[in-house]
Amino acid sequence: MVPRADFQSYYGRPIVRPPVWTHDIAIYLFTGGLAAGSSLLAAGAQATGDVVLRRTGRAVTLGALGASTFFLIKDLGRPDRFHHMLRVAKPTSPMSMGTWLLSFFGGAAGVAAAAELAPLLPARGVVKLLPPLGSAAGYGAAALAPGLATYTAVLFADTAVPSWNAVHPDLPFMFAGSALASGAGVGLIAAPGRPARRMAVAGAAIELAAGHRVETKYGLLSEPYHTGRPGKLLRAARALTIAGAVGAVVGRRSRVVSALAGASLLAGSLLTRFGVFEAGVESAKDPRYTVVPQRERLNARTSSPPAAPGPSPRTGKS
Repeated sequence: MVPRADFQSYYGRPIVRPPVWTHDIAIYLFTGGLAAGSSLLAAGAQATGDVVLRRTGRAVTLGALGASTFFLIKDLGRPDRFHHMLRVAKPTSPMSMGTWLLSFFGGAAGVAAAAELAPLLPARGVVKLLPPLGSAAGYGAAALAPGLATYTAVLFADTAVPSWNAVHPDLPFMFAGSALASGAGVGLIAAPGRPARRMAVAGAAIELAAGHRVETKYGLLSEPYHTGRPGKLLRAARALTIAGAVGAVVGRRSRVVSALAGASLLAGSLLTRFGVFEAGVESAKDPRYTVVPQRERLNARTSSPPAAPGPSPRTGKS
């Protein structure tokens, strides 16, 4: 009997170089999703006339976006690198498109937040234009929010990291649901109401469904998502997200329960981003996650029966 192969690389080195990103990128993922979710919350409040929720959503959007930009630039090492990304627009590059998206979203979110200061300023000149400009900018930020929430998932899936690349069909949905849940968490803390509760349930459902597929659908490459430290983080995230969604439904008449549910959703969203980040790093360290799927794909191609011959291009006969 031939013993089972022990997949090793030369000198024990990983076949795929692990990402050099630090946990600043995991925080960047969370704050970017929070900014996107909060802008959708603010736009919904704007449409329904909920002033408190609108102001809270716009303020959190701007604050989360500022934090996201800070952690991104911190990881890049020099602020001018962010500026250099704006010198070109490359549709085939998720990083290039993400930089432009972040810039446009930031401009719209800034104008929307500035409009909240209009009642405190003398009503003349440009100040008179702030409310209508803020309304348009708020809806503009909400239109860009889905792209902001999901482009980081596309960026991860576009790398050679095995467990990020493999889950590319479901990772954007997981990040989108997480962004909705975190935005709803802000609403449940600041001004609990029907819109925030519905958003919480919808976001949690999307995140949990996509997360289940990520953890179970992709065979060996799903393993890092439910084992080791990443698995612990994602199990904790799942428990917090479920608790937050349940609390949002049952805590209709309690501000305390609603606030706890919102905090649970925010914590769950944060742990989701850390869990996905660390799962990818772990998959790049172990050569099994590179070698085994490659051999399985090769074996599947070589063992498949040859295709039936088609008609001759001249005679039309096989």
